[in-house]
Amino acid sequence: MKILFLVQGEGRGHLTQAIALGQILRKAQHEIVGAMTGKSAGRMIPTFFKDQIQASVYEFDAPCIAYNPNGKGMNLGRTIGTILSNMPKYLRAVQFIHKIVSKTKPDAIICFYETYGGIYNFLYGQKVPMICIAHQYLLLHPKFVFPENSRFNKSVINFNSRLTSWLAAKRLALSFREMESRNDLKITVVPPLIREEVLNLKPTCGDFLLVYMTHHSMSKKIVDWHQEHPEVHLHCFWDNAEADEVLRLDETLTFHRINSEKYLNMLASCKALVTTAGFESVCEAIYLGKPVMMIPVPNHFEQECNALDGVISGAGVRSKTFDLSVILEYLPRHQDQSEKFRNWYKSGASRFVQEIEIIAGDFTPVNH
Repeated sequence: MKILFLVQGEGRGHLTQAIALGQILRKAQHEIVGAMTGKSAGRMIPTFFKDQIQASVYEFDAPCIAYNPNGKGMNLGRTIGTILSNMPKYLRAVQFIHKIVSKTKPDAIICFYETYGGIYNFLYGQKVPMICIAHQYLLLHPKFVFPENSRFNKSVINFNSRLTSWLAAKRLALSFREMESRNDLKITVVPPLIREEVLNLKPTCGDFLLVYMTHHSMSKKIVDWHQEHPEVHLHCFWDNAEADEVLRLDETLTFHRINSEKYLNMLASCKALVTTAGFESVCEAIYLGKPVMMIPVPNHFEQECNALDGVISGAGVRSKTFDLSVILEYLPRHQDQSEKFRNWYKSGASRFVQEIEIIAGDFTPVNH
């Protein structure tokens, strides 16, 4: 079976999920004929994705989140304004996606939370079955626990989730833990997707905290905390394209440009992970038995949900700021969830293959 990926390029989570699913599908003798990936101004598709996806990568212009300076979080107004001003460019991107679909002739499209997924189905008809995969689809589940007083934000993110999966054959909702599926909502709850590189790691307990941030503007808060706690060893990964590959500020604080292999090796040997509440990063940490401090990006509701869900699942602790004292105080009471999580994860590979094969085999093309 020939499968084409459509992947949101913002952050690293959806990219690593695509790599992991590609590994699973190849073992089942299926072919990945390409990976269509959204890019935006000032942000590059990481080298690790191009190296590891083992398929042709087709880049197109896509909307992205606009951030406030100095680590003050997401700027919703600027994000919406940028999308509206670039609408002609984004419509051309949908045409480009259709061109690649026509060129590769896949038996199924796997969409990793790319906004264009539902728009493509609407504009060009459901000629190829689309299966949508993301943790965000779990937020459509009636039993998902949301932060308090979040009715408006819940409506916004669930609208976007429905948009990305509009007219799709099924939603595969990645989850930290087992929950019942809801076929009436086209929601099948499945384990996370984790790359083989993570599965092969042998965790040890080092003496440093590992920090991963989705945007380098958040680094100021890390530096501020470090100046008051210079005795704590920190290794931080960021997306600052203007910085050196390794920027060592002093004996105990080092910043690294995003490098997949280096990051994973440090994750396996760190004391704990501090991250901006991305689902994939938290999953990798739980699998390796690493406590996590989850800090949602300000004004980023999706990450607030991830952090709460992670706490419920025993991943660690959440915080509103990069006050790393919170994770240091939490560590003595952390209970390792890696064995339970690994058992849940191991049930996933066969389920992904089965779901995709059934949908592709039973699909009847639909035109508008």
